[in-house]
Amino acid sequence: MFLSSDGILTIENVKVTEIVEETGTPVYITSKAILENNLNAYKSAFPNEGLLYAVKANNNLALMKIIASHGFGADVFSDGELYLASLAGFDKKKVLFNGNSKSRKEIEMGITAGVKFSVDSLDELRTISEIARESGKEVEIAFRVNPDVDPKTHPKIATGLKESKFGIPHEMVREAYELALKLDGVVPAGIHCHIGSQILDLSPFVHALNKVMDIAKEIEQLGVDLRFVDMGGGLGIDYEGKGAPTPKDFANAILPEFEKRKAELNSDPQLWLEPGRSIVGNTTVLITRVNAVKRGYKNFVAVDAGFNILIRPAMYGSYHRVAVANKMNAEAEETYTVVGPICESGDILAKDRKLPKVEAGDLIAVFDAGAYGFVMSSQYNGRPRCAEVLVNGDKWNVIRERESYGDLIAKQKLPDWLL
Repeated sequence: MFLSSDGILTIENVKVTEIVEETGTPVYITSKAILENNLNAYKSAFPNEGLLYAVKANNNLALMKIIASHGFGADVFSDGELYLASLAGFDKKKVLFNGNSKSRKEIEMGITAGVKFSVDSLDELRTISEIARESGKEVEIAFRVNPDVDPKTHPKIATGLKESKFGIPHEMVREAYELALKLDGVVPAGIHCHIGSQILDLSPFVHALNKVMDIAKEIEQLGVDLRFVDMGGGLGIDYEGKGAPTPKDFANAILPEFEKRKAELNSDPQLWLEPGRSIVGNTTVLITRVNAVKRGYKNFVAVDAGFNILIRPAMYGSYHRVAVANKMNAEAEETYTVVGPICESGDILAKDRKLPKVEAGDLIAVFDAGAYGFVMSSQYNGRPRCAEVLVNGDKWNVIRERESYGDLIAKQKLPDWLL
């Protein structure tokens, strides 16, 4: 869906130059067609399983409404994400409130909304039980298991290792279910595991599944009727052009093993998954304008988007493909390093890329920016956040307005003695 027309990057049937004339730069531009292709690929691969979109990947309301309209549930990690998921129209019965450090306020909000909880500690379990009992409600819960499985991804997004802050160690989970069965207001209904993000090797998923199903057999003996086994998300995407597993590949790896292991149980749990990056990651391109080209130790291309707009390269050393969006038909001539305007040496979007001759005023496209892009952006260095746009065929709409200087001080207050 990202093509070239007259040498201009075109998203569906819209040239990016048309968009930036109105929105300015930087700007995130998303293809509705690619988003729906990704949603349909998951529904085709997992027709009978529970699919919960990981809201943390991209919480734009317009995109989430599209996702909810396709029958997906939602994996939320905060009261704010639960609020957004509610506005987007996700079915509350298909919402799982995840998180390792939920506040009492968040738990109260989730119980009032009627969602399920992934419980991360015994303290959290007791708080849920207390609030549910006081409210006269019953809450379906799962415990998040830490399986101690290496997902072979970046350490900062590996969440299933024993040293991770997430989940209850697998050898202690039986004790957690025993306590839950004794408490009022909570109904142990599932088991949850999430081993990490941007995973390209499918074998860790299978390894983790087997550990979780071993635990499922144990907790069934306690009297737990399992209704779902949630294996989280984490399927990676093809940032570097080297290939990545598809949802169908994922299904072929995990579904036969799940069915085999489920046959060992007395209950009949549904498999749940929480895709995020693999739903929205490749849907979006970030367009940023070249302010200057500077020759020195390297050929630096200085653009108007930095890690305040896309933090992944600075935070994780992540690779994103880049192109000169207004010179798509031109031959690569020189090697450039694309840097942002932030007052930090680590503000680098792309290192040592072979590109056509770059000049001030050109547009640089940063691909695969739909996951953990705008959602992790900030106002650092006093820079208002950028607009977001959704393309639908030959039409496009702004789905988040560019911030103004006033947004930098929107919630600030001066004491009387400074007035």
